[in-house]
Amino acid sequence: MAQRIDHEIDGSTATHAVTRRQAFGALGGAAAVVALGGTAHAVGTAPAVAPEPAPANGVTLLYPHESATRATRDLSGLWRFRLDPQDEGEAAGWANGLTDTRSIPVPCSWNDLFDDARHYTGTAWYETEFRLDPAWTGKRVVLRFGSAVYRAKVWLNGQLLGEHVGGHLPFAFDVSGAARSDTPNRLVVLVENKLKVDRVPGIPDPEKYRLHTIHYPQTTYDFFPYSGLHRPVLLAALPATHVHDVVVTTTRNGATGMVEIAFTVSDGWTGPARLTLHGGKAPVTVDAAVRGGRASATIRVPGARLWSPDDPFLYRLSVALGDASRPLDDYVMKIGIRTVEVRGSEILLNGKPVFLKGFGKHEDFILHGRGLDLAVLVRDFELLKWIGANSFRTSHYPYAEEALMLADEYGFLVISESPAVSHVFSDSPDIIETRRQHLKTVLTDLIARDRNHPSVILWSIANEPLTKPFHTLDDAPADSPAKGTAFFSSLFDHVRALDRSRPVALVSVQGGPADWVGLGDVICANSYDGWYAISGDLPKAEVQLAKEIAALRERHGDKPIFLTEFGADAAAGAHAQPAEMWSEDYQAEVIAMYLRVADRFPYVIGTHPWAFADFKTSESIMRVSGMNYKGVFTRDRRPKEAAQLLRRAWAGKEIIVPDKSK
Repeated sequence: MAQRIDHEIDGSTATHAVTRRQAFGALGGAAAVVALGGTAHAVGTAPAVAPEPAPANGVTLLYPHESATRATRDLSGLWRFRLDPQDEGEAAGWANGLTDTRSIPVPCSWNDLFDDARHYTGTAWYETEFRLDPAWTGKRVVLRFGSAVYRAKVWLNGQLLGEHVGGHLPFAFDVSGAARSDTPNRLVVLVENKLKVDRVPGIPDPEKYRLHTIHYPQTTYDFFPYSGLHRPVLLAALPATHVHDVVVTTTRNGATGMVEIAFTVSDGWTGPARLTLHGGKAPVTVDAAVRGGRASATIRVPGARLWSPDDPFLYRLSVALGDASRPLDDYVMKIGIRTVEVRGSEILLNGKPVFLKGFGKHEDFILHGRGLDLAVLVRDFELLKWIGANSFRTSHYPYAEEALMLADEYGFLVISESPAVSHVFSDSPDIIETRRQHLKTVLTDLIARDRNHPSVILWSIANEPLTKPFHTLDDAPADSPAKGTAFFSSLFDHVRALDRSRPVALVSVQGGPADWVGLGDVICANSYDGWYAISGDLPKAEVQLAKEIAALRERHGDKPIFLTEFGADAAAGAHAQPAEMWSEDYQAEVIAMYLRVADRFPYVIGTHPWAFADFKTSESIMRVSGMNYKGVFTRDRRPKEAAQLLRRAWAGKEIIVPDKSK
């Protein structure tokens, strides 16, 4: 047993029923919904069992913040690049060095850079070189990838380090033995994003389904399958004995903040540790005894300054090992003290009801594709502040860690979503089980990565699962709903076992099985009345929407309802009087109608129009120029009329759009 030591810190005074796309034969279903908060239980109170940090039997995946004992080097920049459409590279020895290459920036998607790679999702190779810093001698050197979509194999100096399957989450290798200190090191990476039926997300089985609408590339989801090294590649030098993982859980006891810290240390180390919290009137230090590589402690913070959108205050936590004057390692991170809880029909932040105003987004921008672009990230957050938003969903995959760090700083509330988008339950049992096993691993890794961020208030297991793929002529098998219920029941149990301090949800497609979304804590519903359903007829759409919300209430009791997607495509600059579909005017009227209807129901706790900005998707007769134009900002972040309307509405001003239902 690791020794627990409780301590207090003096904090400063706190301030402050129509199916989507039915016109295109999308799917058959029952009711529509999703989940996010809690039934009668409270989410966010002290967990019955404290979350466990990862055992120190592998390479640490903690974000490599620098400190007095740690150094980090970013390998981003121009790398050498070569496509491998015939999958000949491994047999031909490309791992030992590439020829006939061109330059590519890392991080970035490859699809928007090269004409011959526009729709290419097959195998490609990357290569770069680096030298080790002489000061790193004797250190543990870790090579860390923020994301490679979808599968990666990595070689250093011709030696295979390993393989990782699944995009959007980090993976790392200990290269202490493979890296040379006296000569340059050649790093070669194979990346492929082949669209396969059994992947997460998958594609429609071309041998099984008859599709009446073809997309290029063919996917089950409505965004482009960008490929490549999308996030920074980092080298980190760590002490031989180092902090391996840290889990921070915050609760409140009256005005006192409770900060529970559990951590693991490499190689089963035993010895003293010191935890220091900065940010109150004075730093406070807590001693902890590490035994067999594990320890925990609690810091009490009277008068804690609680993290919130109005005051996103972050404390700084240091976890130091060994002698206080010369620590073996010192891991430093920012934390926020806050609670999130579902009580009745409300979601509570720090004990107070919060209404979620914001968007589903995409990591998508011109030329960069899905590659991390810090300038775009900052601009997006500035626009979210400008428009009056307080939240966003990481639709439909985990976003970069840098985005969550910035959300902590800005005070945005984040719904952290897995890449399980448009999962289909008409496939064979072996394919469904392969996806379930992979998604279970993804959710484990996602929670381990994001659980220390105060901005993350909700886990989303999946978005718009389906009884059968969109745009198919085939009927859904009768047992598809039951298969989905069994699939998601096990995953909800898994997520709740990993983290009991947050609610968990599933975001439903309009018309999807009600049993699936009912497994969650809050009912998250995507709805497109006035667009995919009841197209163009807003008076009828408004009546239908009110009926749908009332039906959700009747089916799911007092759980909060969260409208996670609604909206309409709008070509920038297109106007019509009266408003017509595809015009900015019509998009604004659809969004205004949803806000107006939602305001009638006190148990609707959030409205997220879809989407924040226009984004790239596959080419088809449904998508002009391969673009989804539902953004209230253009792809280059110019506001449409709907953005101006939302800014007025979220500032508490009148929505100046006529109510056509009267």
